Amino acid sequence: MSVITDLASRAGSAAQSLWEASGQLVQPSLRLGVTGLARSGKTVFTTALVHHLTRGTNLPAFRASAEGRIRRAQLAHQPDDAVPRFPYEEHMAALTESRRWPQSTNRISELRVDVDYERKGGWRTGPASLALDIVDYPGEWLLDLALLDAGYAEWSRQTIEASRKRDRLPVAGRWHETLKALDPAGASDEMLASKASEAFKEYLTTLRAGSESVATTPPGRFLMPGDLAGSPALTFAPLDLTEGQPIAAGSFAALMERRFEAYKTHVVRPFFRDHFQRIDRQIVLVDVLAAIDAGPVALAELEEALDQVLMAFRTGRNTLLSRLFSPRADRVLFAATKADHVHHTDHDRLDAILRLLVNRASRRTEAAGARVGTVALASVRATRETTIREGRETLRAVAGVPEAGERVGDDIFDGEAEAAIFPGELPESAEAVFQGAVPPGSFRFPRFRPPKLPVDAAGRMAKMPHIRLDRALEFLLGDRFT
Repeated sequence: MSVITDLASRAGSAAQSLWEASGQLVQPSLRLGVTGLARSGKTVFTTALVHHLTRGTNLPAFRASAEGRIRRAQLAHQPDDAVPRFPYEEHMAALTESRRWPQSTNRISELRVDVDYERKGGWRTGPASLALDIVDYPGEWLLDLALLDAGYAEWSRQTIEASRKRDRLPVAGRWHETLKALDPAGASDEMLASKASEAFKEYLTTLRAGSESVATTPPGRFLMPGDLAGSPALTFAPLDLTEGQPIAAGSFAALMERRFEAYKTHVVRPFFRDHFQRIDRQIVLVDVLAAIDAGPVALAELEEALDQVLMAFRTGRNTLLSRLFSPRADRVLFAATKADHVHHTDHDRLDAILRLLVNRASRRTEAAGARVGTVALASVRATRETTIREGRETLRAVAGVPEAGERVGDDIFDGEAEAAIFPGELPESAEAVFQGAVPPGSFRFPRFRPPKLPVDAAGRMAKMPHIRLDRALEFLLGDRFT
């Protein structure tokens, strides 16, 4: 990006921030970003959050709710006409009527909830309102922000080096074969560019299906292209470049470099400018249990990805000047999802493992003035706790309805019958997990169907059960309802 273009972009961002800051005087609002790495439950979290707010659920750890100060919460028209609406009603129907989990997030969407509440007291008393704008977007887009400060040659070297790690070599073989046949100094060739890009995308797809399901290699839009599918901005790949050697004009490498820069210009920067830098609070959902079960290598991948996540945030305390020129998320919460897959005695252990995963990056972020928190939660609780006998031992288990086709040992489930399952126990020491104390594949984590909600005599469906969702809301929103 040229200096003039960069200055224009900054001026546009400042003007937008000035407009939003002035609007706070008329209608106080808060933009909550919801994202996460693959299959972490982003859509379910957003749906559950809106469900409990609009249904008036008593949420004990969310003080404004526990103290009865939330008078009403209702869906409202969202302020951004160019952003798709989060299909809350569709997702609620999937959870409660079909008892199936909603489809994963593959694009940005938004929903506004207007909340009327009573101030807690002190010098400010009486009724107040807050417009809560929930922005749901794929975690892959978040990790793409690291590309803004990277050049094509640097990105190529880092991506290829990572693919040559021992755990990735088996899935990178076909891509490496294609890579060997590419001459960076050769003439630019459209068909060759398409072939290189497809081989690289196959590698990324295979990574996501394995341990990379908990840690993501950019570019994120390669796996969810939307209306950009087939465009030049999504038709490039890394090349094995000689370090220090300049890229010659008109070469195949120059074509790849130009398209890499086009990806940043037309995909990454608009997301940063139009959405990401406007976020006030952020929750990042993480399937820590899947990483634990996959072993120390997957945990190391996850730790690296979470470090990149925090580096992406322009975190710190929001003041009027910072909102005008450098908007920042001043609270970031990491949530280990699917806590209902283990007994409640393991919830604090799961939280401790997550804290250790983000410890290095969170210290850096807190030094910049932001708050970083962790929580183990289940946005929608799909199990109940029970015990089972195994020989002379009584084991703490969870019971629920596994989805059709799920397997535990020799048992294959039909999606209708309930099963009690001992998932395994997390070690008391979080550090032990990183040292290989849990052999890969030693846990039992089948995918359970959403719970069947009872209906009372008046035909009203019960509220969806959860685990620690109220703690997450208190951290993210609590100070805005005082």
